[in-house]
Amino acid sequence: MPGLVPHAQTKVTEKMPKVIYVSPAGDSREIEVPAGTTVMAAALKNGIDGIVAECGGVCMCSTCHVFVDEHFFSRLPPAQDTEEAVLEISAVERQPTSRLSCQIKVTADLDGLIVRLPEKQR
Repeated sequence: MPGLVPHAQTKVTEKMPKVIYVSPAGDSREIEVPAGTTVMAAALKNGIDGIVAECGGVCMCSTCHVFVDEHFFSRLPPAQDTEEAVLEISAVERQPTSRLSCQIKVTADLDGLIVRLPEKQR
């Protein structure tokens, strides 16, 4: 219709999921992570100590090993055979909630994800 001004489009920004990294000493750091980013990539980008990621995230080195909080563990897709094998060579003994952070993609369902870092990665 003539004379009507179209409404300005409002951009809806979705809240980014948060990941909480807990050091072996118990210190925690909360990071907003874009959905689709791996827990490992977010750690590297934000300078989280304790994630080494020697292989760059291709599931070959286990230097991004984390312990996923039990509350979130069941929300993750199951580990593939390659991840299971690589976890066997981790520097710290594997636990029931051990995962490689390079294999965990952040989703809205994982908002508030807590990962604990092992005492060492190599």
